[in-house]
Amino acid sequence: MLLINCPFCGERNETEYVYGGPVSADRPDPTAVNDDEWIDYLTMVPNPVGPTHERWWHAKGCGDWFTLWRDTATHDIVKGPKK
Repeated sequence: MLLINCPFCGERNETEYVYGGPVSADRPDPTAVNDDEWIDYLTMVPNPVGPTHERWWHAKGCGDWFTLWRDTATHDIVKGPKK
């Protein structure tokens, strides 16, 4: 079980959260990229291994989004959450 320390509610079970995915580059302007780049952006899901900057939503708590660093290989939270 993963325990996540919400910056507002304190440490809570992972079942209270919704994973928002790794922090990534901003959405590209679809008129400024070619079709292949746009399709890759829409369909290629990042699956990083190791320390990853991630977004989490405390859906069953305060309702806020925050980021943290989590090692995807060990599931250890490397660096606590920031709003």
